[in-house]
Amino acid sequence: MQPTESKNSPFSEADSYSALAPTFSPLYQQIKGLITQSLQSGEWKPGELIPSEMELAARFKVSQGTVRKAIDELSAENLVVRRQGKGTFVATHNEARSQFRFLRLVPDDGERAYPENNIIEVRRLRAPADVARMLELKSGESVVFLKRVQSFSGVPTILEELWLPGAIFKGLTMERLNEYKGPMYALFESEFGTHMIRAQEQIRAVCADQLTAELLVVEPGTPLLSVERVSFTYGDRAVELRRGLYLTSAHHYRNELS
Repeated sequence: MQPTESKNSPFSEADSYSALAPTFSPLYQQIKGLITQSLQSGEWKPGELIPSEMELAARFKVSQGTVRKAIDELSAENLVVRRQGKGTFVATHNEARSQFRFLRLVPDDGERAYPENNIIEVRRLRAPADVARMLELKSGESVVFLKRVQSFSGVPTILEELWLPGAIFKGLTMERLNEYKGPMYALFESEFGTHMIRAQEQIRAVCADQLTAELLVVEPGTPLLSVERVSFTYGDRAVELRRGLYLTSAHHYRNELS
């Protein structure tokens, strides 16, 4: 049933907290869900202008204030971006403001910069049990495994292993990754229709083993920051497992709490 505030509606914004409240979410949350469905289905592509609040209000037969509240939450969750005098746009990882949203390593001195990538390995294999569990796949399902070193100003700083569902990332090859010069999440978005919305991370201190030390050009036993991340797209679907080892001799890991 489409939410509505018209006289013929089975419920209105005013009575959404009535006897039906235990089984129905607030109306603006329902509108938020409908807008999210349109984002997920690709009705509005990343970077595109979505209909105005007035147009959405007419579409869903609700007040403009209800739509505004829904968009406020979508904006806070980085699913859309408001631009003064221009309207509301679907968020995209191609925007400068988004490129550092998932890269939390910050130099102790100087400006933040996007790292240079050295792709070491890309191959398709069957998901190990722990990877399958974290990506909500069946054990043995196809995954794409990617290993890379990221450097800042020529200094190797991050060693990462990525695991991606094979069914989504068909055609992801080392050649394509080497050709692409922008943020990896922007590539995932534009070519594989996968927009990263949020992530969960676990962080701990570790020491570099022999292989890691060689790739990061440090001594074995050097302190590193281990970051394990699961990233999610629409529908809270896990679509990436990333395990990174960070050299923090000239950088720090910055998180913003609110």
